Amino acid sequence: MRKAIILIAPAAALLAGCGVFSGKRASLDEFAVARNAPLVIPPDYTLTPPVAGTISMSAQDAQTQAIEALFGGPAPRSQTETSLLERAGRDRASLGVRSTVGDPETRVVDKGQATQAIIAAAPSGSQLASAQTPQ
Repeated sequence: MRKAIILIAPAAALLAGCGVFSGKRASLDEFAVARNAPLVIPPDYTLTPPVAGTISMSAQDAQTQAIEALFGGPAPRSQTETSLLERAGRDRASLGVRSTVGDPETRVVDKGQATQAIIAAAPSGSQLASAQTPQ
């Protein structure tokens, strides 16, 4: 008998929490239901289906249009920025240099720990350069 009470009491507490024993049932509110308006094609919708046999837009044109839509085309540069780019040699930079630098076939010289120590050395007041290599 005691085991039955131990098993039934938690079940009754759970059901009472749900409102099963309260006698009140939640009813639907028929006035709370609203219908959605039907989908309407906007009046400025002018997209036409492709015609068979015509050439579609190239990928480069689509990419250019997407970049201009996102970023609005090239931004005007200030006089200071233009001057800085001219001094840095913007006109002498080879096209695709970023691809060349990232290429695994590009030869890179590893200068080692000594060069890293010289670069990381604190400035001194003398004209002689010296650096201690970390050990």
